[in-house]
Amino acid sequence: MNRQVSLPFMLLGILFNVCLIAANLLETKVIQLGPLTLTAGLLVFPVSYIINDCIAEVWGFRKARLIIWSGFAMNFFVVALGLIAVALPPAPFWDGTEHFNFVFGMAPRIVAASLTAFLVGSFLNAYVMSRMKLRSRGRHFSLRAVASTLAGETADSLLFFPIAFGGLIGWRELAAMMAVQVVLKSLYEVLVLPLTVRVVRLVKRVDGSDAYDEGISYSIWRVRDL
Repeated sequence: MNRQVSLPFMLLGILFNVCLIAANLLETKVIQLGPLTLTAGLLVFPVSYIINDCIAEVWGFRKARLIIWSGFAMNFFVVALGLIAVALPPAPFWDGTEHFNFVFGMAPRIVAASLTAFLVGSFLNAYVMSRMKLRSRGRHFSLRAVASTLAGETADSLLFFPIAFGGLIGWRELAAMMAVQVVLKSLYEVLVLPLTVRVVRLVKRVDGSDAYDEGISYSIWRVRDL
């Protein structure tokens, strides 16, 4: 069993973690695009699902499981550091406390919502990609990428918004926000699909990997099983 990680895997893993951390920070800004109210995290968060698709396609669910847990750990680490920084007393001459606290002083329920939704959505995305690859014998990558992203993004939105905003925003508004997020994030995947296909082909050629998850455990806890 190959327990080594290659340069392409390492670079995609780093980018995956950066996208998740950036998405959490960007989520603090709400933007208006025509009639749509969105969070700025929409700019980068779907990229993490595209990378998830690439990793699951090239190296399989076990490597995707490793990178998902690393993303969770890095997100938790950054959130913890932010909360510690918020708790530290500011210098008397510094007048940026309110803005700093707004970005890094995430409420506990927002943190719980974000991390829970990320884990469920990411693992569902990788699982669907893996299972569909086995059933299709490696064909129809574009269909698998879109279907897995749709499943993951739907689970992510269905968990994040109720946990984060339930009781604060009306359920009708929450449902509308969830639907818009799922549609736009999935549309994002479709629009960049030609690039995703090219990246996957390039990585397979450079790395020489094209995993099929036959006989593996899909338990999310078996991180050491690479």
